[in-house]
Amino acid sequence: MAKKRPQTKAPHGTNGARSAGAEHVPVVGAREPCPCGSGRRYKACHGRAAAHAVAELVQRPFEGLPGEGDWVALRELVPAATVELTLKGGLPDGVPSVTLATVLPMAWPALRRDDGSVLLGLQNDTPTGDLSRDLADTLERALAAEPGTPVAGRQTAPDGPRLQDLLEPGAPFEPAVHPGFEFWVPDSENATPEVSASLERANEAAIPTVRLASVDSAYWCETPEKNHLRWVMLHPEEQLLDALARLHAAGTSSLGVGTRLVGSFRAHGLTVPVWDLPTAMNAEECEKPAAEFAERLAAALASDSPLTPEERRARGGLTNRQVTLS
Repeated sequence: MAKKRPQTKAPHGTNGARSAGAEHVPVVGAREPCPCGSGRRYKACHGRAAAHAVAELVQRPFEGLPGEGDWVALRELVPAATVELTLKGGLPDGVPSVTLATVLPMAWPALRRDDGSVLLGLQNDTPTGDLSRDLADTLERALAAEPGTPVAGRQTAPDGPRLQDLLEPGAPFEPAVHPGFEFWVPDSENATPEVSASLERANEAAIPTVRLASVDSAYWCETPEKNHLRWVMLHPEEQLLDALARLHAAGTSSLGVGTRLVGSFRAHGLTVPVWDLPTAMNAEECEKPAAEFAERLAAALASDSPLTPEERRARGGLTNRQVTLS
């Protein structure tokens, strides 16, 4: 799982500052003259928009993208995975492919490979409250970078494009989960010592993870003490917690013998219920129980009756065990 990042507080549901026609101005010290040539200090000129962009948190940065739940899972929960991305208007000349990756060597934000293909890292720290805009800026720079070079992070322009502007909305989003990070170096014999060392460290820390096929955005993972199922759900949080409470109070919130719904994460505006599983229960054995749970959940979500006292207590327990990742 990616490390927890500090939150940036902002009004719920904001979509980030966007000023039509504003040019990209380099970031300088707050009291230095603004690089735009206005004669004012940076903090009183373009620094004002930059500060606003940093402070304003987009609650659901991947909203509107195909596979929003999987974007969240790959950002916060899955160690090693890749997804082929489809750009609006097709690939530029000299770029054979664009691939989203959970992590890249040395935590590079992006990499333009020797063959011209692009890898975009998802689990990096980003400079503003709009993760989608930060990733889009990195992607655009990677597409224009010289082959064989990584792309460094930078302050993102508050009026720049977002992923929703660059990616084809109708394209499939199909994550491939890997046991390790060998996808970094197709030709491992030619990897630099730094990349080889980074690969070794990353593989040692990777938790075995499998994406379920029977339901959307659900990931089984193996840990030394017990296994888990972590399921990113797109339902509105309050409605989902009510439905989970109804099932929990009725004794139907588990995924079978020895399993237990233990709480949830909140990540990028979505709720991620978590189940403890026996160490003997593998991903394949989760498929049928997960599909059956999805049917029970759909029925509970359709109910609009007030919660009973038992259901309210169950909901309180679930809420108290909720952890916010981002």
